[in-house]
Amino acid sequence: MKELEEKILSEGVAIGTEVVKVDMFLNHMLDVGFLQRVGEEFRKRFAGEKVDKILTVEASGIAVACMASPCFDYAPVVFAKKAKPNTMTEGFHSAEAISFTKGTVSCFVVSEKLLKPGERILILDDFLAHGQASLALTELIAKAGATVVGIGAVIEKQFQGGAQRLKERGYRVESLAVIKKIEDGNITFA
Repeated sequence: MKELEEKILSEGVAIGTEVVKVDMFLNHMLDVGFLQRVGEEFRKRFAGEKVDKILTVEASGIAVACMASPCFDYAPVVFAKKAKPNTMTEGFHSAEAISFTKGTVSCFVVSEKLLKPGERILILDDFLAHGQASLALTELIAKAGATVVGIGAVIEKQFQGGAQRLKERGYRVESLAVIKKIEDGNITFA
């Protein structure tokens, strides 16, 4: 998505060789008009796919998923919580994910009543790096007896290998901008 690449270059900041800060439009302040176009682009990429629900992770993925939902006939958005709240008193599915950015391990949880057997689930998130969050979400979907339609990322950091790991497991991955490398403050797209 050319508009996204231009936005990353003009509003994003490369930090070191692994981090891209896009808080001006994606994960701290939201450019809602732009996110609407992101949702439309995901619909184009997953054209012809029946999507019953969109699954993401709190917090940055929620805006992306919500803006994409109208493009998928207002498919409900479910977001995995990064810790089980005390209000989740009934059954739930859980899966662990390592966050390389934060250096932590999170236990993603989704109430059993929110993902049903036979449903077709699209995973959407803001970033795809090592693929740990997406892998944990695929595990939640499998535990629910549902099917992964595909995995969409707004920004993929190709050099961290997550998309390749997911593809090797048979998942369809669609990334709107693919960063090949970050070097000396410069971002190179694939």
